[in-house]
Amino acid sequence: TPKGSCLESVKVAIDTGYRHIDGAFVYFNEHEVGQAIQEKIAEGRIKREDIFYCGKLWNTCHPPELVRPTLEKTLKILQLDYVDLYIIELPMAFKPGDAIYPRDENGKFIYHETDLCATWEAWQSLLEDPISTASNFNRRQLEMILNKPGLKYKPVSNQVECHPYFTQPKLLEFCRQHDIVIVGYSPLGTSRDETWVNVSSPPLLKDPVLNAIGKKYNKTAAQVALRFSIQRGVVVIPKSFNPQRIRENFQIFDFSLTEKEMKEIEALNKNVRYVELLM
Repeated sequence: TPKGSCLESVKVAIDTGYRHIDGAFVYFNEHEVGQAIQEKIAEGRIKREDIFYCGKLWNTCHPPELVRPTLEKTLKILQLDYVDLYIIELPMAFKPGDAIYPRDENGKFIYHETDLCATWEAWQSLLEDPISTASNFNRRQLEMILNKPGLKYKPVSNQVECHPYFTQPKLLEFCRQHDIVIVGYSPLGTSRDETWVNVSSPPLLKDPVLNAIGKKYNKTAAQVALRFSIQRGVVVIPKSFNPQRIRENFQIFDFSLTEKEMKEIEALNKNVRYVELLM
């Protein structure tokens, strides 16, 4: 993000009422997130315990011996004593080292054989409370962790792409059965950057059904999409650097969708990801 934009956006979000902040080392802006939190604490606007911060373990840091040092580095960048959630960002690994996206001489990604159960074992040694979570895990990968011998803490959440065009019904049901909360990223669809986004699927927020329902409630298509997710029990983490949209995305607690409207939106599911993670 451009210098300062993340700092200002987080401060606007905190003033608006947001308390769950989703970050990652690989976003390269955790220093601004931490600064925003510290400034709002200094103002007396919030206390540290009011904020629910989620950090992430990057792909180059899966070996068990790297888990604790990586978390400690994140805490130092954030200027925080702890994070509330810490996620294995992807269930695959890159070659450990200084390169964030290690590539060979042909420009191909250099992968690293990883044992998710061993990474999870290192995770457990960090915890006093069950704050361990996963990201982009499918059912098979979750079952591997849940069935691990000697499991001390099971995953409490799984962060995946989830929105009206990609509703994840089977994964959502599996997670419900195991008391795992789905956290939906890209709950409004995402940007149209074809270097990492599947642009063959139409923009979610131009969908006529979402806009028609929004018109009924005097809400935007984005507000309807967010309301749909939270009524399904999905945590949403919308991203915006626009102060007006940051505030609009928070204004979803003064209306409810009917059962008929929920079914109409569920029927929009295309089983198509925007974020393809081609790497």
